[in-house]
Order: sequence, then structure tokens, then C-alpha cells
Amino acid sequence: MSRLTTLLLLAATAASLALSSAGPRSVVVTGAGGQTGQHLFRRLLALPDEFRPLGLVRSEESRAALLEGTGAPADSVAVADVTDAAAVRRAAKGCDAFCVCTSAKPKMLEGVTDAETGRPVFAFPNGTPEEVDWVGQRNQIDACGPSTHVVLCSSMGGTDPDHPLNNLGRVTDADGASRGGNILKWKRKAEVYLMGSGRPYTIVHPGGLIDEAGGERELVLGVDDGMDGTESRTVPREDVASVMLSALRHPDLYANRSLDLRAKEVGDGAPTTDFRELVENFGDKNCDYSLGEVA
Repeated sequence: MSRLTTLLLLAATAASLALSSAGPRSVVVTGAGGQTGQHLFRRLLALPDEFRPLGLVRSEESRAALLEGTGAPADSVAVADVTDAAAVRRAAKGCDAFCVCTSAKPKMLEGVTDAETGRPVFAFPNGTPEEVDWVGQRNQIDACGPSTHVVLCSSMGGTDPDHPLNNLGRVTDADGASRGGNILKWKRKAEVYLMGSGRPYTIVHPGGLIDEAGGERELVLGVDDGMDGTESRTVPREDVASVMLSALRHPDLYANRSLDLRAKEVGDGAPTTDFRELVENFGDKNCDYSLGEVA
């Protein structure tokens, strides 16, 4: 660990302790209307002595649904498109931590198949990976103050430029040139940007996200898309939210870390309950960004 990294960790820890003694920490959660973001937003709402969350969503419809679904106070959910830098800056003003749970979402085009492979064709109707996972995440990072802890939910697979996820939304023109897609490459570009910003950060790369109950599995940390610890490639969204929450609660251990996250099958090992121990036992390993490609 470099001297600069050590100093940043100490600064993040000191800031966390100072803020906890001063009252609840202000935390922005983008993508709060989505599945993983909503799990995190709910966890923060349940800890009013520690956190004062603000959930950001894309539309008034999403805002109404989130307020109704969570019972949150009206002023705890706001509308902001992450591709609108000014709107994100307004939402982030004065926040102590910022959790990025936004991502471009692919949608299968009904009745359309690839002429060569016969496989379904996907597009990104609500924003391309470049727009959401690069420009949108860059806007979110830039909106934060220099000491704001940024906790970013990304994805495993970034070390493999040929990962199937990069093919979603990619179009090949008549001249053979391709455009679009590359979601993991755009995510990785945003991660590199965050690490270079000087802000305290925690980057979580979940495996395949599943909608099953959290708190029932042993969680496994990793780096660089490795498979040590379990052959399972998946993790419940609720468990991802738990790790992101733990990053906020324990910046002394989680700040300036980039880690993969998977979960064992239910019954294989004991469910993870101590999230300090989880990262302490993993040591000082971090993802290697000389691997893979950025867009």
C-alpha cells in the first residue's frame, strides 16, 4: 500500500468519526429506484441515527413509486438524470458519501434476431453504456467534494474485453466497423476515473445479480474475476447492498479498495454477518487495472 493510499485511508477514517459524532451522515444513492439501489436506500433509511439518505431517480413516476414503496419522507427522494451534470451537482451538494447504483439497462428487441447467429438483439432504450456508465458516472464523481466517499457498484467481467456483456447493444456497420455496446469497458473507464480523482472510493464488482434473499450465504471477496473461494458466479442484490453499506460504515477498511463479490450457495459455509471481518480476512489485495480494457 502506497504512502498516499495510507494517508487517504486515515483521512477517510477521521472524517467518518468526526461526522458520526456530529450526527447522521448525508448519503446520496443514485439508481435508488432500481433493484440494488433500492435495497441500499432502504438499509440507510432504517439507520436514521447514522445516515440521512437522498435517493435519486430518473422520473417523477419512479419517485412516486419509491416513496410509496418505502414510506420515505418526501424530501428524501429527488429526480435527477445522471447525464445532466448540473442536476447531479445540485443533488450532491454537501453530501458526506455518494453511492453510485446506476447502470445502462439492456432490453431485448421483440422479434429481432441477429442475422448471423440467430440470437436475440439487445438495445439500451434509456441510455447507452457510454451515456450512463461513463458520462453519467463521471458526472456523479465530479459532483462530489474532494473528501466525499464514493461507493460504486460496478460488475465483474472487466478483465475480459470479449465478455458477452460487451456485445449487448453493439452494432456492426456495412464496412465492418462496430459501435455501441462495451458496457464493461465503459464501466471500467469510470472506475479508473474515480480512482484518479483523489476522492476516497470503494468499488464493488458483483458477480451475476440474483433476486434472492440476502443474509443467507457466505460471501466471497476476490479480484480480477478470479474464482477462488467458490465456483459460484452469483450474488444476491441484497448482499451487494450490505457490502456497500458496510463500506460506508467502515471506511477504515473499505476505502480505496476495488473488489469482486460473489456468494456461495445457501448451506455452503456460514452466512456472512461480520463485514469488518470479511474484508480484514481478505488482506490488502485490490483489482489490477492493467488487465482488461477501457472504452
